Amino acid sequence: MKKFFALAALAALIPASALAQAAGQQKNDATKWTGFYAGLNTGGAFSSSNAQTATTGGDYFQPASVLQVNYAGNQNLTPKGYAGGLQLGYNRQIAKFVLGVEADFGVLAAGKTVSAMTDYACSGCSPYGFMVTQKVSTDWMGTARARVGRIVGKRGLLYATGGAAETQIHYGSLFVDNFTDVIGSYPYLVQESASTSARKTGWIVGGGGEYAFNKRWSARAEYLFADFAAVSKSNANLTDAYGNTYTDPFTHTATLTSSVARVAVNYRF
Repeated sequence: MKKFFALAALAALIPASALAQAAGQQKNDATKWTGFYAGLNTGGAFSSSNAQTATTGGDYFQPASVLQVNYAGNQNLTPKGYAGGLQLGYNRQIAKFVLGVEADFGVLAAGKTVSAMTDYACSGCSPYGFMVTQKVSTDWMGTARARVGRIVGKRGLLYATGGAAETQIHYGSLFVDNFTDVIGSYPYLVQESASTSARKTGWIVGGGGEYAFNKRWSARAEYLFADFAAVSKSNANLTDAYGNTYTDPFTHTATLTSSVARVAVNYRF
């Protein structure tokens, strides 16, 4: 009888110990987010730029032509392209929350060219016209951001992020017309051009979700929106085919915002 009760007690202890072990294993499966990590990201960039070519007039343009040039030179561009690169960061887990910092650098290959053609409306200018062409492009972007997230389940993380961003904005503009001397029928082919390339900083915000496959590897998807400072250029180089220079000054500006949607893989050290 004593042997029977001993065996029964042992049988009762076995499931209990197995359940305790399983519970301990389940607890250990929860991802620990604290530590350094590095990884790769890839995705697409969808940008927007308001580019403006404008003049105040001088000894070439009539007042009506100034208005036309400024209207045609106000153009909206939508550069699109590839975004991808490397990221490095650090997380600190506090209960169900994760605080972190991250820096990334990579390709932001997006560009767009737009042209507008218009006939002159000034007296004696018909049937001649002009064209304004502008181009905006970028080739890289770097960011430094803070991250705040909340753990979801055992392996998930939802987060918001924000900080500073920097890129190189390339801008080019060309004004050209086909106005002809009415008396001598000589083509003036007047043109003005401008180009600039400058590193510009701005702010960036976004958010995403990350899933840990195990204690080392995780994958995520995120969206970022960046707003950069504008580039500008002033010129007084309106010239014709014969080398004559006119006093009409031109100013050029281009803004840039970028939306980046990307996926990434991280390795936690």
